[in-house]
Amino acid sequence: MTNHLFSEIRANMPDLAKTFLETADRTSLSYGDVIARSARYANALVRLGLAPGDRVAVQVEKTPDALMLYLATVRAGGVFLPLNTAYTPAEIDYFVTDAEPAVFVCDPSRADALQETASKVGASLQTLDASGKGSLLDLAEAASDTFEDVARDADDLAAILYTSGTTGRSKGAMLSHENLASNARTLVKYWQFTADDVLLHALPIFHTHGLFVATNCLLMAGGSLLFLPKFDLDTVLGLLPRATTMMGVPTFYTRLLGSEAFTRDLVAHIRLFISGSAPLSAETHKEFSARTGHAILERYGMTETNMNTSNPYEGDRRPGTVGFPLPGVALRIADPKTGRALDQGDVGIIEVKGPNVFQGYWRMPEKTAEEFRADRYFITGDMGRIDADGYVAIVGRSKDLIITGGFNVYPAEVEAAIDEIEGVAESAVIGVPHPDFGEGVVAVVAPKKGAKLDKPAITQALADKLAKFKQPKQVHVLNTLPRNTMGKIQKNVLRDQFKADFEG
Repeated sequence: MTNHLFSEIRANMPDLAKTFLETADRTSLSYGDVIARSARYANALVRLGLAPGDRVAVQVEKTPDALMLYLATVRAGGVFLPLNTAYTPAEIDYFVTDAEPAVFVCDPSRADALQETASKVGASLQTLDASGKGSLLDLAEAASDTFEDVARDADDLAAILYTSGTTGRSKGAMLSHENLASNARTLVKYWQFTADDVLLHALPIFHTHGLFVATNCLLMAGGSLLFLPKFDLDTVLGLLPRATTMMGVPTFYTRLLGSEAFTRDLVAHIRLFISGSAPLSAETHKEFSARTGHAILERYGMTETNMNTSNPYEGDRRPGTVGFPLPGVALRIADPKTGRALDQGDVGIIEVKGPNVFQGYWRMPEKTAEEFRADRYFITGDMGRIDADGYVAIVGRSKDLIITGGFNVYPAEVEAAIDEIEGVAESAVIGVPHPDFGEGVVAVVAPKKGAKLDKPAITQALADKLAKFKQPKQVHVLNTLPRNTMGKIQKNVLRDQFKADFEG
């Protein structure tokens, strides 16, 4: 038995002298460095007492060494647990006490605040800073650069990723070696990645998108990364000429479009732009295409499932859709209450099944059982429909569904109509308590740079586009909409902010 995920990565590596990763300051790691450096970290983890199946919790800045720590954990038979760098010590306390890691790695500036949490579960607290320095690096530097990978089977855990927890407490999604390997394998083929690809990587690596989709795909393809600590517009514009591909969240693309330096000539050589983690508005898709000649490829995934669907590499990439189920992934639209499969075109809950779907929620057997049908389809919580051509469109989270006067309103439909109005950069549609209708439809709108939005004009523009019950009863204009670190609009924040709209 081999180390399932890393053995497959290693088998696909090109010449070990080839560059795998390069930072903006031209620091680079070759594929040979990847093997040697991850070996040093794996030896350090074992020296700290890591046994197969133990968790390694990590809250550190995005660096090449942080990426090597991920690979080292997998090689050592551990379970990698990345944590959002924005989480407070109080939030971290929940994750660490729930996951009970053997090793907890944090930024040196947070070590004092987190020592008590680590001690509570008997975790060895180590540090790693934004420049890659810290106690864990010291241990790794003193360790051997060879390591005998710990044997792991396809179903053994490789990672636990906690859901964002906008409702209720966060749940730890358990991802196996084959969950990650199968998805990377499929995406490399579907998106036609090769060893010639250079991916501009400006995503965080505490999330599925930047850690697994971007990194594992390029490792499996034998390609290279231009590795940035975060999205910086000027840096990205400067590096795009050296890239062949880019993965981003919608805000990356809207920021690029806001720059006059972002021209058709600058990206004429780019092979593929991919968007995910949050819905890409049809308007952004159209504007990007008009500016560059490139149709952004939008796909759909989740913490629990990696990637489920994708617009085609060759073929029509339709704005407002997330394309087709990926090879090996079964997808159906079902009645949320009964689980009965619905007819084509009907809106229901998206359910998926495949080798990409997670093993369940960490230490939550009852919650896991609730989220799977008897035939092992996972209930995603996303509402969607499949059109006559087989394209999947997402109309919102089931918890975002608005029921007003007994009618269902899907926010995505209203948002799409609002986004077409001149001067609108983006919108969010929410339901808040209403004394007569149960919930009232509220639109929160952000203007494009320099535009002034008139609330009555927005209402008027929707009068002929939407049925009366779908039209917002209240419109708010904000300079920007609240987002989480992955670019998703935080509707829970907006619902709380405007919950009193219809009181009194």
